[in-house]
Amino acid sequence: MPSRANRNPKRPSAGSREGRPLLQAEGAGSLSAQVYARVVEAILRGDFGPQGKLPTESELALSYGVSRPTIREALSRLRSDGVVDSRRGAGSFVVRHPAGPPVEATPIRSLADVERYYAFRSCVEAGAAAAAAEFRTASDLEALHAAFDDLNAREEAGLPAVEEDVRFHLAVARCSHNPFFVASIETSIAPIRQFMELARNAGGTRGPERIRATRDEHQAIVDAVERRAPSNAAEAVRVHILNAKRRIFEATRI
Repeated sequence: MPSRANRNPKRPSAGSREGRPLLQAEGAGSLSAQVYARVVEAILRGDFGPQGKLPTESELALSYGVSRPTIREALSRLRSDGVVDSRRGAGSFVVRHPAGPPVEATPIRSLADVERYYAFRSCVEAGAAAAAAEFRTASDLEALHAAFDDLNAREEAGLPAVEEDVRFHLAVARCSHNPFFVASIETSIAPIRQFMELARNAGGTRGPERIRATRDEHQAIVDAVERRAPSNAAEAVRVHILNAKRRIFEATRI
């Protein structure tokens, strides 16, 4: 009779290839982004068996040597990308195999790289916002408002809102109906998450004034898209990203 261990799908272990150390060199991206990449690699190798059931959050946290909140962020991204589905009381299951391993983010190793990254982000997201204001539909606007409301609810509750912030920016890009804008932002998600996490964690506090400022900046983007005002939408994004960069520099004293 086969042993119980042999009947279970393979689980990533800290000593195996998929469980290689996550605290990598600078520019490797946030821990949740690294876990996301490792889980995708494990899915592509078929490590989770024919039924595609992922290990529990606790098992994944132990395997990858990270906290459960980090695992939850990675699973949230996998769900939003349509790769896994979580069923209440049953766990998370693979519902779509990724086309390939996630594209590695361009490393950010210096102050000059930080400047280049924000210049890139300003150009791409301002263009996406202008197109969003021009081409958005009523259903796009509904999705954008939902993403904005989810982000505000998390922040007002004092909860981590990195994933909600990312989804808000992706919702703006999807309003453009331009797959190149969407793909550009999706492939630069890792550093976006990295900087959002840094902005929220640096200094250990996120006071009401700062929450209000970022909410007002996001509101300006939503309003311009809703009014079909492309130039205003682009400018609102540029102001938001410039302020985001300033907050990073101030919080970390770069």
